[in-house]
Amino acid sequence: MPLLLDTHALIWWAAGNTRLPERARRAIQDEADVFVSAVSVFEITTKFTKGKLPQAALIAHDVAAYIVRQDFKPLPISVQHAQVAGTLPGPSRDPFDRLLIAQAMVENLPLVSIEQPFDAYPVRRLW
Repeated sequence: MPLLLDTHALIWWAAGNTRLPERARRAIQDEADVFVSAVSVFEITTKFTKGKLPQAALIAHDVAAYIVRQDFKPLPISVQHAQVAGTLPGPSRDPFDRLLIAQAMVENLPLVSIEQPFDAYPVRRLW
């Protein structure tokens, strides 16, 4: 089953962080189609540059190269993704999260994420 990684899942995967549960690690390891959104690349580089995401140091300087090395697949942001994100109701106000939720919805991809508020949306969350 193809997967979409939330930003923290990508960072924790890269760092070998044990906060990423074994179930999620196995799913990422075993799946041929693991997607990383352009949203996550934007979030990582923006927050790292501002000093708000030091744990992303391993990948922040060239996220695209890391995605290639891991054999992950980039997921661009489409007009449809943006439209859905802009019209989402509910608790999430974070624009990065809203776009990831929209992408998971539109592309019918389970989202590897710790974010329980995502359960308020019609997405499958793997954690």
